[in-house]
Amino acid sequence: MKKQTQAIHTWFPRRDAYQALSMPVYHTAAYEFDDAAVMADAFCGRIDAPDYSRVMNPTVTYFENKVKQLTGAAEVIAFSSGMAAISNTFLAVAAAGKNIVTSRHMFGNTYALVSATLSRFGVQVHLCDLTDPGQVEAAVDVDTCCIYLEIITNPQLEVADLSALSAIARRRGLPLIADTTLIPFTEFSARELGVDIEVVSSTKYLSGGATSIGGLVIDYGTCPGFGKRMRTEMLLNLGAYMTPHVAYMQTLGLETLDARYRVQASNAARLAERLRLLPSIRQVNYVGLPDNPYYDLARRQFGPTAGAMLTIDLGSREACFRFINRLQLIRRATNLFDNKTLAIHPASTIFGPFSENQRRQMDVSESIIRLSVGLEDVDDLLEDIRQAAAPGGPADV
Repeated sequence: MKKQTQAIHTWFPRRDAYQALSMPVYHTAAYEFDDAAVMADAFCGRIDAPDYSRVMNPTVTYFENKVKQLTGAAEVIAFSSGMAAISNTFLAVAAAGKNIVTSRHMFGNTYALVSATLSRFGVQVHLCDLTDPGQVEAAVDVDTCCIYLEIITNPQLEVADLSALSAIARRRGLPLIADTTLIPFTEFSARELGVDIEVVSSTKYLSGGATSIGGLVIDYGTCPGFGKRMRTEMLLNLGAYMTPHVAYMQTLGLETLDARYRVQASNAARLAERLRLLPSIRQVNYVGLPDNPYYDLARRQFGPTAGAMLTIDLGSREACFRFINRLQLIRRATNLFDNKTLAIHPASTIFGPFSENQRRQMDVSESIIRLSVGLEDVDDLLEDIRQAAAPGGPADV
């Protein structure tokens, strides 16, 4: 079956008593067992049966199985957020004295996690340019536990060569871990590009219009012991499993993902082209523009679409604040890939807690606005951006 069909038709692990077409929401904490032996087998993982909803729930398992079928993964685990998926993954592969090779170009909270939080537990970070294989090779040492990247960085929109990074990881016996949130996993095969473990914020495209918070770890079974540790240690000891209601909502979102994504990606491409004609916008950064430095690589890796996030450079922080304040249709909000188009000034919000020097090192400019493009008519979005970016007028800074 094609992926869109698979996203809709995944059989329940057990026949529903009422033959419901949608997986029921099992809002329960615990489950009754027929006898002590079955109970012991469930708790020790000898049979595939839920024992406690902190580690296994039928509604969540169904969602995981849909993603597993779509990706061909060996294991999929759903978490309470994208950051929970990332932090649990790092804790599963790292230990005191180990280091993570990555870049300064990443989402603000992920950067804070690896550079500050994990360092308190003795895990170090080696920062390098992931678009330069020579730098990556030099950054890896005997204590490196993984190479980590975002497939399109947020908000710098940088794209690294996954196959080149995978080759380095293979030579050094390391897992390549990739945050693939910005391009849906239905659009390309991370496994074929050499990714061992995907982390995804399912809050974004999958949730179906920002209905819920969630995260996924997609394990391709190429990192020995990882899947077992995630199930038997991370879920049991850290307690960040997805809730059944969120799993239900994101299962529904997954069924419409293909239709929504194609409109959003098309809207982003059309909007990016037209925004370059506005004199008030100094630069438009979108991987899907033919003259973008990452255009060819992105197409080879991810196919003909380039996601639904772009940035515009307005020249100054003051111009960005004025733009944000003038918006009438586009929403002033964080998050990505809502049905609604969203605008945010990353330097003062997501990266606001960092120093000016840190933001400069991360290439987070004071003069850019990040746009997450939704399902609206492109003409309406363009008109709102046009009037908001027009020069002059007060700015609340």
